[in-house]
Amino acid sequence: MTHRGPDDHGCYVCGNIGLGFRRLSIIDLVGGHQPMSDGQDQVWTVFNGEIYNFRELRAELESLGNDFKTCSDTEVIIHGYKQWGEDVLNRINGMFGLAIWDEREKKLVLSRDAMGIKPVYYKTTKESLYFGSEVRAILAATCEKPEADPVAVNMFLRYRYTPSPLTIYKGIYKLAAGTLLIADEGGVKLKRWYRHSPISFAPMKTDGQAVDELLDIYKRAVARHLVSDVPVGLLLSGGIDSGLLLGLMSLHGANWPTFTVGYGNDFRDDELVDAADTASHYSCGHSQVQITGRQFEEALPTVVRFLEEPVASSSIVPMYFVSRLAREQVKVALIGQGPDELFGGYKRHLGVRYGEVWRSLPGWLRNVLRMSANALPRNETLKRGLYSLDVTDRLARYQAVFSLLPAGRVDGLFKDGLIQPGVGDKVLDYWSELSDLMKATDELGGLQFVELRSSLPDELLIYGDKLSMAHGLEVRVPYLDKEIVEYVERLSASFKIRYAVQKWLHRRVCRKYMPAYILRRKKRGFAVNVVDQWFQKSISEKFDSYLKDSESLMYNMLQPAAVQALLKEHKSGSNDNYKILFSLIVLEEWLRTFMG
Repeated sequence: MTHRGPDDHGCYVCGNIGLGFRRLSIIDLVGGHQPMSDGQDQVWTVFNGEIYNFRELRAELESLGNDFKTCSDTEVIIHGYKQWGEDVLNRINGMFGLAIWDEREKKLVLSRDAMGIKPVYYKTTKESLYFGSEVRAILAATCEKPEADPVAVNMFLRYRYTPSPLTIYKGIYKLAAGTLLIADEGGVKLKRWYRHSPISFAPMKTDGQAVDELLDIYKRAVARHLVSDVPVGLLLSGGIDSGLLLGLMSLHGANWPTFTVGYGNDFRDDELVDAADTASHYSCGHSQVQITGRQFEEALPTVVRFLEEPVASSSIVPMYFVSRLAREQVKVALIGQGPDELFGGYKRHLGVRYGEVWRSLPGWLRNVLRMSANALPRNETLKRGLYSLDVTDRLARYQAVFSLLPAGRVDGLFKDGLIQPGVGDKVLDYWSELSDLMKATDELGGLQFVELRSSLPDELLIYGDKLSMAHGLEVRVPYLDKEIVEYVERLSASFKIRYAVQKWLHRRVCRKYMPAYILRRKKRGFAVNVVDQWFQKSISEKFDSYLKDSESLMYNMLQPAAVQALLKEHKSGSNDNYKILFSLIVLEEWLRTFMG
């Protein structure tokens, strides 16, 4: 895992415990060597990530008599654990994948941060527990040939990611966001340590009060996320989310380095001109990389290799290129991920926000409208949306929102007898423990509560981590600061989507730092149209061949005729299948890389 930590490495082995670490030095470049102990060899830790409130925690711990030897945020974990036990996790505001070895109790604690920004993988056998920030560490330790889990493959094809605790590797798991694993002489157990539950709604407030409060919270979060002993930059899109970050960063200095990736004039989804204009508005340095469709295609195998488990977001390749660009100048970069999930920025949020209006219509009218929508060519988002709004059970309704295809259509891609029908519904078992925590949320808030604990960490954040750390770049996500998330989760839907205006409160804050012409820019689904145009125009012979070649590795599990029917539908224009088709291509790349 040298790419994750090119600056330093260390090991601690004693009896039955072995800890290894590759370090990307960010805080206390000299004193932050890991594995790190309390000086008495009673508690050891290895920790990937950042603790943004470590200075406040250190001051509190020192007042309680704890003696610090370094200026590292890592040491706060050790003394915090000795002082508060596992509850130290609830006091931390940061991102982390960590392991704590308690020599006194012969106990190992693994944990993933509240928002799941950093991954933790593990594998158990009768006698051993293996863990790491990446799957490759476990594969190297066990020396076993990896196997694909058909159930996980089914889930991946349904959702574009594999929900925690599953991975696509049989027998290898990942901790869900906000959970921990304890291993001791009694065995292994899992539990959720982050149990934030929105209290109905925040006290009533005026719009102006909400804007001022959120702005203050944003300012504090950005200030925390800028703490670093190495240069910091920003991955800048042409939109308002990263633009606001740049405005708030500018309160702490000028000429922050910014980085953007785009496709030039070849495709509709391009950020280059808008991002350069935003950087110029704040007088910041700006660098950009432009990639072609051919480069996208040629880079995909490398991207999938660093991802380790398939994620079929069409932004994975641009993320790889912009991270490589940023690493030429900085070790840390902020990114504007989060407001879409927090404030309802996607099309699915509009449907959920006003779903009650749909369900209040007479049944005959809903049937007529649904049949009319199904008769339209393409428009798969609308078709899926109308279907999901009619699902009675709340969690099942949310599941339908996230599904690329109906369960029966995904199951029908598999060879007979390989899976049990409906295995993709197993995600509801993983979400069930969230039901009590989200009881007080409204319909939109409930979807977002699940989204922040499932699709966000296991899709967008996991590829953000893997593809930035592929270049030794640490990406930080200020909008997912715990203070921000917990504040927004107490807001009613009217502060998120009002009169069909999405991200309403967030946009009101943006007004204070951004000119109106930036706020008026059209939201771009980056790289979506690139992939869609490839399939529609048949310009990628390589990707076409993956789907048409009966010798492709995916056909050890899938039926060629069923897959090729999806491709035929898409190219004829009758259905918009680019998401599932791109998922199949990423799956084939993964099989060739790890199973071939």
